[in-house]
Amino acid sequence: MGPISFFRESLRDLKTVGTVTRSSKALCKGVIKPIDFDSARFLVELGAGDGVITEHMLAAMHPDAKLLTFEVNPKFCKKLRELKDERLIVVEDTAEKLPIYLAENNFGEVDCVVSAIPFVSLPKSLADTIVTLCRDALRIGAPFSQIHYSLMRKKVYQGIFGNINVDFVPMNIPPAFVLTSRKA
Repeated sequence: MGPISFFRESLRDLKTVGTVTRSSKALCKGVIKPIDFDSARFLVELGAGDGVITEHMLAAMHPDAKLLTFEVNPKFCKKLRELKDERLIVVEDTAEKLPIYLAENNFGEVDCVVSAIPFVSLPKSLADTIVTLCRDALRIGAPFSQIHYSLMRKKVYQGIFGNINVDFVPMNIPPAFVLTSRKA
């Protein structure tokens, strides 16, 4: 999906999409940087959009790995399915159903979660529920990486995981933060 198509789609539902531009190459690399792709076999992506981060993940993934990708926008899901990678499982549903889809796809403990869900536009209780479900699904030491455009919800991750690392990515429109927590 090109930048103009993405912009149009994001304007239709900014609350769900969370941004009007696709993630830059620098942001894509920054959000997947904490992942050990040599050992990761069960990966999860939340709020995949049109797949720009998904493509970076697939390029780095082990041939035996699986990526469970959640997206609620039907047009974005169509673009994700066009990637035609047998390791990719596109879930056109909400992230709070994560445990159901993990069980359906025989995922054990998850090796990472990458999220671009715009949590600032969701009720705090829903955001807390989704982040807690992610923490519970992760194996010990595995990363949860979240893209944000402000640090308003930083305390959510600190509270749920007990740790947080913040990286600033200026080479994105708008500049972004990658918040990474690990399951202790």
